[in-house]
Amino acid sequence: MSRADEIFIRNMRDIIDGGVTDEALDVRPHWADGTAAHTVKKFCIVNRYNLAEEFPAITLRRTAFKSAVDELLWIWQKKSNNIHELNSHIWDSWADETGSIGKAYGYQLGVKHRYKEGMFDQVDRALYDLKHNPASRRIITNIFVHQDLCEMNLYPCAYSVTFNVTNGRLNAILNQRSNDMAVANNWNVVQYAVLVHMFAQVSGLQAGELVHVIADAHVYDRHIPQVERMLQGKTHPAPKLWINPDVTDFYKFTVDDVKLVDYEFEPFSEKFEVAI
Repeated sequence: MSRADEIFIRNMRDIIDGGVTDEALDVRPHWADGTAAHTVKKFCIVNRYNLAEEFPAITLRRTAFKSAVDELLWIWQKKSNNIHELNSHIWDSWADETGSIGKAYGYQLGVKHRYKEGMFDQVDRALYDLKHNPASRRIITNIFVHQDLCEMNLYPCAYSVTFNVTNGRLNAILNQRSNDMAVANNWNVVQYAVLVHMFAQVSGLQAGELVHVIADAHVYDRHIPQVERMLQGKTHPAPKLWINPDVTDFYKFTVDDVKLVDYEFEPFSEKFEVAI
């Protein structure tokens, strides 16, 4: 069993068996048929993944690795907020007629700010500090910008990353206000594990630890029977990550420069409906 599977199973059992329901509350999310989408949740889950030991892709079902990396690069590399530059349809429900999701996600990472050293956007500032000031305790990105929330079609879920270099290893804390555990938990873990590996490589560092802090970790009502069936499956050893060693510029990475090797997973084919 991979460490990611172990963590995922423990999280799901904690939420389903001991979580708090919001069925008595008036909630914003709903299903496509208009029914309110209620959840069972746990407050503040903290998961730690040692990227030096294994890559944290669960094996209870397949995580769509290439699509996850494509979305990561859409946000962090292209700094885009338009779904026409994304090779999947996961954002379609939140896009307007032009394809825009508003001043959200990649838009915020691409806004330039003035620093003592010059003008940087948030991604370039983080990369600059990792190369020039790795001892800094201020290497942080944050896309939950209150003045722009009214112009975002969806508030950021994974909103802040704190980078920290210790003994030549790049560690990161991913802060997430809300996580649909069945649909997006391992998707987000895989994405930010890849980001740590990419940032480490282009900064002359090794990948260290990814810490995932989730304020509201929930399972939707319609997902619970599916999750129970998924948890009955077998688990497999963790896959390995291959990352193209020739890439030294973050902006040169493509989805083909990272691959999972020996990724075995259970053929769990049920689709989880996404609450909107």
